[in-house]
Amino acid sequence: MSDSCCVEQAQWEELKQAAVAVSERAYAPYSRFRVGAAALADDGRVLVGCNVENAAYGVVLCAECGVVSQLHATGGGRLTHFVCVNGDGEVIMPCGRCRQLLFEHGGPGLEMWTVSGLRTMAEVLPDAFGPDDLEA
Repeated sequence: MSDSCCVEQAQWEELKQAAVAVSERAYAPYSRFRVGAAALADDGRVLVGCNVENAAYGVVLCAECGVVSQLHATGGGRLTHFVCVNGDGEVIMPCGRCRQLLFEHGGPGLEMWTVSGLRTMAEVLPDAFGPDDLEA
């Protein structure tokens, strides 16, 4: 992984470990695919979330949903750095719905540790539709 201008590699590793730890608490009795996510807020808070499945598959809560919910439940702000892992601790990519969710709460500058290294949200979701598009 290349170095980030704002978060050092050791801090990225700590963020990843937070995601790994919370993935162990995922509720995934149907897919058995545990997911953990961790992010930094603009005020330095570490936020985590894990996936929560449901027998009605369409109402599954992704780990990213938990992160965004914790962001707002603990005071709001913006996401600045994000990583998502599977149950084996491997970095994975958020699904399309969650990329949109992350864009909404972190914007194009949100830094993500992806399967291809560090990327901004603008690189992960180019030409994204967001809140600014609704203000017109």
